[in-house]
Amino acid sequence: MVLNLDSTIEILGVIQERKLQKFPERLRPFFEGIEFKNRAVLIFGPRGVGKTTLILSRIKSKKIFYLSADNPLVSAVSLWDLGNAIFMKGYEGIAIDEVHYAKDWSVHLKALYDAFPDKIIWASDSSSLILRHGIADLSRRFSRVEIPLMSFREYLALKEGIILPTIDPLSPDTDLVKKVMDSTNILSAFQNFMEEGFRPVFLEWDYREQIVNIIEKILHGDIPFFVPQITDIHFRLMNAIIGYLTMSKIPTINVEGMCNEWGIGKVKLYQLLHVMDATGLIRIIYRENDTKTFSKGAKIFLADPSFYSVLGGNTGTRREAFVVAAFSNAGKKVFACKNEEAGDFLVDGVVLEVGGKNKTKKRADYVIRDNIDLPHGNVIPLWLLGFMY
Repeated sequence: MVLNLDSTIEILGVIQERKLQKFPERLRPFFEGIEFKNRAVLIFGPRGVGKTTLILSRIKSKKIFYLSADNPLVSAVSLWDLGNAIFMKGYEGIAIDEVHYAKDWSVHLKALYDAFPDKIIWASDSSSLILRHGIADLSRRFSRVEIPLMSFREYLALKEGIILPTIDPLSPDTDLVKKVMDSTNILSAFQNFMEEGFRPVFLEWDYREQIVNIIEKILHGDIPFFVPQITDIHFRLMNAIIGYLTMSKIPTINVEGMCNEWGIGKVKLYQLLHVMDATGLIRIIYRENDTKTFSKGAKIFLADPSFYSVLGGNTGTRREAFVVAAFSNAGKKVFACKNEEAGDFLVDGVVLEVGGKNKTKKRADYVIRDNIDLPHGNVIPLWLLGFMY
C-alpha cells in the first residue's frame, strides 16, 4: 500500500514525538559552542556521536519537522515533494537525518532552499563524503557543522555530571589540573573512557555491541554509496584491514601483499582506504608535504580508539590512536614524523613521542605517557589530551 503525503507526514510526526520524549537529560558540552549561523546547515560527524540529539535539542523551541531519510517511508517519496508538503503545513523548517539515503538529495535540498527563502533546512550525515558529493550545489547556500568523537572531558560530564574546564595539554595550568584531579579518580575514569567513552551511545545499552553494529553499518550501509561496483571481496578485504590494524603493533598495512592476497589492484585498494578514512573507520596519517595521488600514508589507525578495546586490539597502538584522534578532533593537523628517531608525531610544529609509563624522551619536544597522573616538565599524561574540548 502506498501512503499519501499527509499520512506519511503524520507517521513521521509520531516518530519525532517519540524521539523527543526519550530525549537525554545530559547533553555533550561540545554542543554549547555550536551556532547554526545560516538557515541552511549541513551537520556531519561519525555515527553515534549525537547528531540526532543535537538536531532534536534545537527543534524543541521551534516548529521544525524532523525525519530520517533511511526510513522506508521517506525512500518511497521524493525529498522535494515531502519537504514541500511539510512547509505547506506551516512548519518553520525541516531537519533531515541520514540525508545521503535520499535519492538526489543535494538537488532536492538546493531546490527547497531556493523555493522557500524563509524556511530553515538542516541536513545531517555520518560521512564527510556528503560534502564532497553535494558541495557543488550547496557550498554557497549551506554552512557546515562538524561533530567529532567525544573527549574525555565530555565523557566525565555525561557519566558523572562533572563539568570541568578545558586545558591545553602542551601548556597545562597547574590549578586547572589540580581541579580535575580533585574531582575524580582520573586514571580509573580514563581507563573507562578508553573502553567505552568516545560516543554518547554508552548511556543507552551495551557499548561493545553498539560499536560492532556501527562498524557493520558503515561497511555495508555507508560505503556502498561512495564506492562504485563494490563486491563481496571488497567487504571482506575491508574487514581484514580492520582486523589487521586492530592487532598489529605497527600501524600500517602491506599494500603489495594485500593486493596479491585478495586479487585486487592498488588503485582499488587505495580507493577503499580513502573511503574507510572518510567514513570514520580508519584514520590515515601522512608525513608533512606528502602529495602523492595514491598513498597509504605513514601510519594507519582505527579512527575510534575504543575500536581497539572492543575488538581486543593492541594497547600500544590504541595509545597512539588516541593521541592522533584527540589532536585531530580538536582541529589540529597531525603528521607522522619524517625522522622516527626524533618522535612519533608532528602537531603544529611540535614533535611528540608517545609511550607507556616508563617511556623516555628521544629528541621530542614532549613525551606523552600513559598511566601517569600529573604533568611534569615536558612529560604529559595521556589523559590530559582528553581536555582540549
